[in-house]
Amino acid sequence: MTAAPKQAVSRETFNTVMVPNYNPMAIIPDRGEGSRLWDTDGKEYLDFASGIAVSGVGHCHPKVVGALTAQANKVWHLSNLFTNEPALRLAEKFCAATFAERVFFANSGAEANEAALKLARKYHSSKGRADKVEIIAFEQAFHGRTLFTVTAGGQPKYAEGFGPLPGGFTHLPFNDIAALEAQVSDNTCAVFLEPLQGEGGVRPATPEFIQACRELCDKHGALLVLDEVQTGNGRTGELFAYQHYGVTPDILTTAKGMGGGFPISAMLTTADIAECFVPGTHGSTYGGNPLGAAVAEAVFEIVASPATLANVNARSSQLREGLLAIGEKYGVFSDVRGLGLLLGAELSADFNERARDILVACVGEGLLVLVAGLSVLRFAPSLLISEAEMAQGLAQLDSAIASIC
Repeated sequence: MTAAPKQAVSRETFNTVMVPNYNPMAIIPDRGEGSRLWDTDGKEYLDFASGIAVSGVGHCHPKVVGALTAQANKVWHLSNLFTNEPALRLAEKFCAATFAERVFFANSGAEANEAALKLARKYHSSKGRADKVEIIAFEQAFHGRTLFTVTAGGQPKYAEGFGPLPGGFTHLPFNDIAALEAQVSDNTCAVFLEPLQGEGGVRPATPEFIQACRELCDKHGALLVLDEVQTGNGRTGELFAYQHYGVTPDILTTAKGMGGGFPISAMLTTADIAECFVPGTHGSTYGGNPLGAAVAEAVFEIVASPATLANVNARSSQLREGLLAIGEKYGVFSDVRGLGLLLGAELSADFNERARDILVACVGEGLLVLVAGLSVLRFAPSLLISEAEMAQGLAQLDSAIASIC
């Protein structure tokens, strides 16, 4: 039987069938390979966005496609009445490579963060401190779109109109040790932060700030919870960003690059803390399904390899130096910051709030980049991007900025 032709769709179709919570660009990407994408018109793009730091090993990596195909021909889904081999192998890998002793799998960063916040409160409740509920989070953070995580995020624009919001949160300025010291108390349940704020402008925590978070949690019996949804899985040049700082969290969440584009996330913690999540306290229908776990296992083996992490650090230096050179050439950047292949370039006063203008100009040059607010360009290319591809992308960025000057 001859296959029926695909139904023709376009960007305009979005406006007639989709909820308008997104405003996608006119192009529709159709296929990808490595660091490159092609749209439905056949135009080629160099991808410095990776689906917001998701496609960490590039598009259609042969090893990942192979893992997906092999598992797709075995079993896709099992209920929580069963465990499965891919999930168990993946959990073993996470435990062997990190502080973690126990792993919970979910499907998105928001779900992993939701689980982490619930676990933190449940842990203290199980120890007889049901009143120990304050969660300290930070301004300009982003932790997801559920009501619990959007409340934790500390950005009013994402919570407006969804009240009443969950209680028990205190938001402090990021990297402000004095404010943190003044707030943490014996009633604090957890300190919850991104080691490097992504949506908040690609702002790394200072080593002193992370150390203060750890010390104050220890002093007051609170848990240190790190959101590594965006910074995990090799993105910063270490497997996880906390490993740059020499500070160990009690709970860590990760997603995005974990599945290389397949929806999967994880919450990592210690055996003692995990003990309070007894059967029935929390769950996920699809979390840790064998198809997703098999894909994530293949991704893990790639991103955890010394060769990949070495490439991240080498290409990070190349990207940073290139951004600084472009910034000096056009007077366009006031700061370049970040870790590994998650870098942000803050626009100078002369280009204030023109990040999207530059993004659009980049698309015209065949380069895909990101923004982090109105005045920060964000770059998150594949961890496997080559030196030549990085040089090409920087040349395209140069041309894009020249076109709007």
